[in-house]
Amino acid sequence: MISIDIWKPSDGLILEPNALRAAKELERCLALTAGPGAGKTEMLAQKADFLLRTNSCPYPKRILAISFKVDASKNLKERVYRRCGTDLSSRFDSYTFHSFAKRIIDKFRAVLTGEDTLDAGYKISERKNGRTRNQISYEDLVPLAIQILNQSHIARNAIRQTYSDVFLDEFQDCTDKQYELVKLAFQNTCIRLTAVGDIKQKIMGWAGALDGIFATFALDFNAISLNLYLNFRSKPLLLRMQNEIIRVLDPPSVMPDNQLAGDEGEALDFRFDNSREEAEYLTDLITTWINSEQIPPAEIAILISKQPEYYGHHLMDLFAERGIPYRNEQQMQDISVEPAARLIVDYLSCLYNQCKPKAWVRLINLLIPFEEEDIQLNIRTDIDQLIKRHRKDIAKQSSEDPHSRWWHFITEFIEQIGKETIIALSPEYESIDRLKEILRNTKSRIEELLKIDSNLVNALERFSDDQTIRILTIHKSKGLEFDTVILLGVEDQTFWGKADEERCSFFVGVSRAKRRLIMTSCAERERPPSYTNRWDIQRASHSEFLSYLPKA
Repeated sequence: MISIDIWKPSDGLILEPNALRAAKELERCLALTAGPGAGKTEMLAQKADFLLRTNSCPYPKRILAISFKVDASKNLKERVYRRCGTDLSSRFDSYTFHSFAKRIIDKFRAVLTGEDTLDAGYKISERKNGRTRNQISYEDLVPLAIQILNQSHIARNAIRQTYSDVFLDEFQDCTDKQYELVKLAFQNTCIRLTAVGDIKQKIMGWAGALDGIFATFALDFNAISLNLYLNFRSKPLLLRMQNEIIRVLDPPSVMPDNQLAGDEGEALDFRFDNSREEAEYLTDLITTWINSEQIPPAEIAILISKQPEYYGHHLMDLFAERGIPYRNEQQMQDISVEPAARLIVDYLSCLYNQCKPKAWVRLINLLIPFEEEDIQLNIRTDIDQLIKRHRKDIAKQSSEDPHSRWWHFITEFIEQIGKETIIALSPEYESIDRLKEILRNTKSRIEELLKIDSNLVNALERFSDDQTIRILTIHKSKGLEFDTVILLGVEDQTFWGKADEERCSFFVGVSRAKRRLIMTSCAERERPPSYTNRWDIQRASHSEFLSYLPKA
């Protein structure tokens, strides 16, 4: 442990004044707003490092972080691990709202009685089939956790005695039920809460995200309101474009001129007669970026407001025809961010592609992040021996079908490490049915990719997005960043929802770009063959959104 006075941000990072103040605040709760690229996640990781290394979160107290997405939760956990090491980071719990609520339900399930009674082996379903004793939906998790905390002071006290600090990430998307859960668990306690987010990126209004949530939180928790102004992501020209959008969305957050100086960056508007012409031009352009500019495919993203499988089908057909690696995130259904899926892909990569040392490192880090040295050595040895045995089996397979036994190898791998090891990767896996679902979906997805390319190594690369262009909705792009971003279909007929929400969505898309932003629109967009709902073939460029482009 070190004293508060000598603590400095890890990795030699220099935090802006408000970020440093937020990281070291010990007396009050915080309502921290910040724009894209301001380092919100990094500030939370540094705050965790400060609390743990200075014993401001005294043992055996823990820190709780609640995020909205699995990948965001995992990213924050990994950052804290890198900042403060194995022992201290083991006292950092990072969950989604769903997984946090599920832990409450699983521990205090006996509180639920009558129509809300749940059996021990209850299942969680994506679909709304009605709540029963043995099946609920994900939408039921938070309300049931609220009911438990309302009825049981033992449950409330157990949570309050566990944590000294709580982090709430992407707080602008918090719904009324999620906020009720937060208040029930932590209001009027000595627990310090830090809520971070950006009201300009509020794109979950359709799902019930609360208006004015930061002001409400500041009142309810007597929180200090702070703002982070610096943007460490985008080049100056892109920052100036973002700033014009900020003038409309949140005037007090407009960036000062001294942050916007410079000519670096690129923002262009391409208009086409039809969607086929759009796809052909973009494919040629992307080919040039990859081959001539040496931009890694993973640094290129194509963002679409809605329905990428329909708006991007011409583009994906051409990518497949020319051998350009890509992945449609809509089809992935977030399976790629599941730790169990990652484990499977990395093990297969170790078997079939011996030039993938990163896969071995990720595999080991997933399996033994917190074990003692002698235990780590034993696990490494066992896995290494299993890989060698499986490689021998692969060498014996027919050259006509060298990948026929890949799932058999995965089955043996799971048997060796034990299901308990996999369950430990995520709180959601405590439901065996959920774990089985993840394993089935992973297998199905790899099989689908093998139909596109029969080479298993190529299929695994598509799955893991190591070297692929990503095609995804703006919603799924939150928290990500890319060298080059293409916003496909900046048209009135694409951004057709409530004006404020669509403007926030557009801002999220624009702010993903680090160096270059391309926006496209078409006069005619062909109806996809499989699409049966309303489709406007005639299109109009979105005049407001395109007006934010920097003037020449």
